[in-house]
Amino acid sequence: MSDQPAAGSPGPDPRDPTAPNRPTADGPTVSGPPTGDPTGYAGPTSAGPAGAGPGDPAGGGYPWDPAAPQPQVWAFPPTGGFPPGAAPGAGPYGGYPPGYPPYGGQQPGYPPYGGQPPGYPPYGGYPPGWDQGDALVNPPNAGLGGWFARCTGAVRRSWRLLVPIMLLTQAVPAAAISLLSLALDPSAKLQASAASGATTLPDGYLAGLGAYAVVVFTGGLLLGLVQALGWAAGSWAVTRQAAGEPADLAGALRYGLRRSLGLWGWTLLVGVLIGVGICFCVLPGIYLAFALSLAGPVYLFERDNPIGRSFRFFHDRLGMVLGRVALVAAVVVVGSLVAGVLESVGMAPFGVDPLASPGSAVAALVVIMVAAALSVPVYLAQLVGLLATYAEQRAHEGPVNAARLAAELG
Repeated sequence: MSDQPAAGSPGPDPRDPTAPNRPTADGPTVSGPPTGDPTGYAGPTSAGPAGAGPGDPAGGGYPWDPAAPQPQVWAFPPTGGFPPGAAPGAGPYGGYPPGYPPYGGQQPGYPPYGGQPPGYPPYGGYPPGWDQGDALVNPPNAGLGGWFARCTGAVRRSWRLLVPIMLLTQAVPAAAISLLSLALDPSAKLQASAASGATTLPDGYLAGLGAYAVVVFTGGLLLGLVQALGWAAGSWAVTRQAAGEPADLAGALRYGLRRSLGLWGWTLLVGVLIGVGICFCVLPGIYLAFALSLAGPVYLFERDNPIGRSFRFFHDRLGMVLGRVALVAAVVVVGSLVAGVLESVGMAPFGVDPLASPGSAVAALVVIMVAAALSVPVYLAQLVGLLATYAEQRAHEGPVNAARLAAELG
């Protein structure tokens, strides 16, 4: 049989690479499809030397002429649609391996580009377990703004409970200690004796000074116990209300009473350590005050190694904890100074012995109570700031929320 097409037949399409006889530009026909190289370049053939160019009479070089008209391959439809015979996505440049979608898509089972694999939230979120909207726990990488927002939110939610708690356990006991120390202070006798020109101590001055020291020391210890009750009660109220659980004043005080003794003991130990640090040098005392600032919340929620855990929180994320605690300390210092100055100014008109007459005694009592009441916002800021800082540090160790913290309180 002849290899030539019958007379009158159109013959093989020179643009069809699969045609059995496709003519080259200036050489004999080459039977069969091109090689498997998708670019159409198969390199030198065995019919000629390496490097022979297209159209070499020896038959080397390209198996077909790249300059010849080639089949059109389309990855996307041009204006007006595909031309006749042009298959979309066919050929070396127009398609993708089986199972792959067109460009811009994604493999089956994956979201579009810009998303996350299944089980993960969108970019900017957190892995499962962290609640960005938690009312108390500031999630990782939320920053100072998130911490401050949770502090202010806790005050707005819980101030109706926190104000009476702080009045009963902080302001009133502190005012009582101030009034008692004012009554036992022997400095009035000493100043009166000095004004009269006496060169000896007034009678009973040393005994009065000793009694004053004992009362102040004992009152300070008892005040610490009552304050520990208030810190525990306030932490219970803030955490439960952040978790959406019911909280009332009686329940908060009952919880505070259960935890007050243990919290008081750890607070005394922390105070001793800070005092020793201040005795050696002021800076070690300041360092210990910051490093041990979270010991109280650690005891309430974990009840295990409060001092060691507080040190670990402080050193693991030094900048973060230092910044948060420094803000709380600044509020406490400034608020305490304002209350102290107001009390001193209010007591100045009554002289060195405000309790000498009933009228001045009542006025002094009113001044002391007002100054103590003005200290309540300071106590609120200290409680809420340290509690939010502790919750944030727990979140850096793993997923935690207000409901879990409320359950840990017991």
